[in-house]
Amino acid sequence: MHKVDFLVIGSGIAGLTFALKTARKFPSRTIAIITKAEEDETNTKYAQGGIAAVWDFEKDSYEQHINDTLIAGDGLCKRDIVEIVVKEGPERVREIINWGADFDKTKEGEYALGKEGGHSQFRVLHHKDVTGKEIEKTLLEEAQSLPNITFFTHHFVIDIITQHHLGRIVTRHSPDIQCYGVYVLNKENKSIETVLSRITVMATGGAGQVYKSTTNPLIATGDGMAMVYRAKGRVANMEFVQFHPTSLYQPGVSPSFLITEAIRGAGGVLRNSNGALFMQKYDARESLAPRDIVARAIDNEMKLRGEDFVYLDCTPIAKDELLNHFPNIYEKCKSIGLDILKDPIPVVPAAHYMCGGIQTDAFGHSSIQYLYSCGECSSTGLHGANRLASNSLLEALVFANRIFIDACEKIDGIALADQIPDWNAEGTDDPKEMVMITQSVRELKEIMTNYVGIVRSNERLDRALTRLHLLYEETEKLYETTTLSPQLCELRNLITVGFLITRGAAIRKESRGLHYTTDYPHHSKWAEDSMF
Repeated sequence: MHKVDFLVIGSGIAGLTFALKTARKFPSRTIAIITKAEEDETNTKYAQGGIAAVWDFEKDSYEQHINDTLIAGDGLCKRDIVEIVVKEGPERVREIINWGADFDKTKEGEYALGKEGGHSQFRVLHHKDVTGKEIEKTLLEEAQSLPNITFFTHHFVIDIITQHHLGRIVTRHSPDIQCYGVYVLNKENKSIETVLSRITVMATGGAGQVYKSTTNPLIATGDGMAMVYRAKGRVANMEFVQFHPTSLYQPGVSPSFLITEAIRGAGGVLRNSNGALFMQKYDARESLAPRDIVARAIDNEMKLRGEDFVYLDCTPIAKDELLNHFPNIYEKCKSIGLDILKDPIPVVPAAHYMCGGIQTDAFGHSSIQYLYSCGECSSTGLHGANRLASNSLLEALVFANRIFIDACEKIDGIALADQIPDWNAEGTDDPKEMVMITQSVRELKEIMTNYVGIVRSNERLDRALTRLHLLYEETEKLYETTTLSPQLCELRNLITVGFLITRGAAIRKESRGLHYTTDYPHHSKWAEDSMF
């Protein structure tokens, strides 16, 4: 059994920022960061485009950034949250710059600001086309230098510990559910350990692996969202899954290689197989429309023409800018025989970002006491029905700071729980065939991709729910009778996330933002969160 003051689940930008601030504020208190892979294997690491913040106040303003975010969110953003993130964002970005994050500058020494879909101004700070990797490296180096932060790598969090584990019946309507810590599977020695904490921060990232084609790494299996839902915490707006319009078309390759939106901000344009522009048919902003519109447009063009991809033409971008700003993309394409200085890139939409998640308030509180949530696993109200490009890293920084402020005030009044039972694995045996798990994962991805993708219908959603229920029942039997493995736990989490996405989509009798259904192709007059 481990006992810590602050427990952080996840080592991306959200979790690391909170841990760093807390470790410096309380040098005598203990902070544990749990991650199921290496410290740097996070969604943050794979973020290419950058981080949006109002920087040039002569040309830009808070109100413009707020307005761009609200328009992209299609009527479902919480305006007070949008104002908080936009107005507090620049100071949080300066903070990570002071910690060592290196963003690109112009020849004059000013920050080189990019522009992406849905933005009215140039406001995206970036490090080439590997911004997330630069931020992750900076934060990790800082965290590893602090003696009161301990990393538990290759540890898989199974479940949140609540009153349920003490024998009390807990429902979604219970007003006082409390988080006492977590049960963790040590992947190296296969033991199940207990970690007790005064305060826990869920920062587990996204769930792109619920789909066949995703830009997310293999670890993005929705663990935090699923754990909170199982613990009877509230989740919201799970139907809003953002498909990035442009991932590199490479059949059978997973995860898909992301082609950042910044490349369209620099002048790249979308064309069909005949070389003709097509985005003007869908939106006046053409290739720089918000992601939900561009992804649906590409999906429609592919279906109309019976083709598997469209083209992204980078030739309008000056050679020096293309090579200097997007070296990673240039080298990747070159490795498969494409010279993007003259060859168009075959691209296809891929699951990219969860706009819904664990429901939180303005200080990151979940509906479970002593449990905060931050980053992509959360539903804060910032993104609404569709995330504005490069707002995610900004949201993580702002909410990590707000959770830090709130946790500092509360930590002295929270005691560690006692009499928490050890994990009970009696009556279980080693799984006889791993194929039972791997085949279920394949089935899940097929169901979600075919029935709950970019375009949905009542019939598809009903079919998905029926098949997901069968998968759930089969997997629960495995869970009850076999010893735990990361693969089995991830399967359970993916099925839960798949159900939440599908159920949310079935409840929403309208098309809004990232949720488009052929049965209700227009907005309704209501715009409310879908909650479970």
